[in-house]
Amino acid sequence: MISKNELKYIQSLYHKKTRDKEKVFIVEGPKMVAELLQSKFRPLKIWTSKEDWIQKYPSAPVELITPEELERASHLKTAHEILAMAAMPTPQKLPVTNDKLILALDGIRDPGNMGTLIRIADWFGVDAIVASEDSADIFNPKVVQATMGSLFRLPVYFTNLKTYLSRSQTTVYGALLDGTPLGSFPLPIPFKEGVLLIGNESTGIREEILPHITQAIKIPAFGQAESLNAAIAAAVLLGHLKIPATV
Repeated sequence: MISKNELKYIQSLYHKKTRDKEKVFIVEGPKMVAELLQSKFRPLKIWTSKEDWIQKYPSAPVELITPEELERASHLKTAHEILAMAAMPTPQKLPVTNDKLILALDGIRDPGNMGTLIRIADWFGVDAIVASEDSADIFNPKVVQATMGSLFRLPVYFTNLKTYLSRSQTTVYGALLDGTPLGSFPLPIPFKEGVLLIGNESTGIREEILPHITQAIKIPAFGQAESLNAAIAAAVLLGHLKIPATV
């Protein structure tokens, strides 16, 4: 049985202010909780309406509750049989850019985009994500859900991007509408290091960061669409950067 105090506490964690204060976030759904339990993240408590989760993870802090109780605790329209509270990891030192592929995000505020970008970066073997301080909270439930578990594998850092990029010792590839089209400039083979900078969904990369871009790039358009979703653009660009290293 889930207590009233526990229910109240879970619901409070859907708000950023409480998450930041408590350093705790919510994970929902079988796949996501399974990923959590296989990661270095620390689960604090898990509630499930399926008894087999207790048998599958006997050492995990799992408690059996009714589907109705889970429904009340869940933030989703349809509760996904299991919900967990996990501790946020201790912040680590910012990654250096040498010998690493970094995805830099400037003002990505949409939670769905942020979660998808983390998932895409994980797919393409990005070493880390470095985001501006005004980007979406990665522990927002919508972001967590959209990562499909990649959040537990890929480190994400928040910092002043202008300062971070000014110290870069490697090429900073910036996605700009007036950049050089993909395929029109040479890439090192194998491709081992670089920073790919993706800007805000509607305004792009902010003016103060532009001087730190050493290679402006763009995805050529063949139709009439005005722009691409930030996550889709990142996927196309990362695919282009990474393929030379594998062919």
